Amino acid sequence: MLSIDRDSREFVGAEVSALVNGRAYNPTADVVEFAFTGPDDTRPTDWHAGVWDTPPAGASSYRAQVLIGPGGSGPELDPGTYRMWLRVTDSPERPVIPVGALTIT
Repeated sequence: MLSIDRDSREFVGAEVSALVNGRAYNPTADVVEFAFTGPDDTRPTDWHAGVWDTPPAGASSYRAQVLIGPGGSGPELDPGTYRMWLRVTDSPERPVIPVGALTIT
């Protein structure tokens, strides 16, 4: 579980691996978004644009991230614990994946 202070503005994210026809695929041209829900919510609805971190050459996983906190481009979350969700839009797939927990103190 990741924990950050409510006054902090920083990137949070998740590692992403993708396969196409059984081969590693670089998803960094795809749209990536994040949502944050209460710990018992099962349907995210408020999506925020994410960005891809620059992957190293030959990477087999990639880091998607979103800037959260006061004055950032993403959400400003109240203190509490949230489920963090990731959505990647590709063609024809658009997976929605729970990627962990985030606590704002």
